[in-house]
Amino acid sequence: MAIFLFLILVAIILGLIGVVAEGLMFLLVIGIIVLVVDVVFYAVRWIRRGRSRPLR
Repeated sequence: MAIFLFLILVAIILGLIGVVAEGLMFLLVIGIIVLVVDVVFYAVRWIRRGRSRPLR
């Protein structure tokens, strides 16, 4: 969970720098990509963990 929150923070910071600084729009794109990959990774982990396992 800490890695998830850290990557969200990194994505926000990269996005802000990309918007504010001229000529650094690629940082905004990298921030968006990091955000999307992080959310997809977390969703996959959440779905896998939610499955019920049969009792022995």
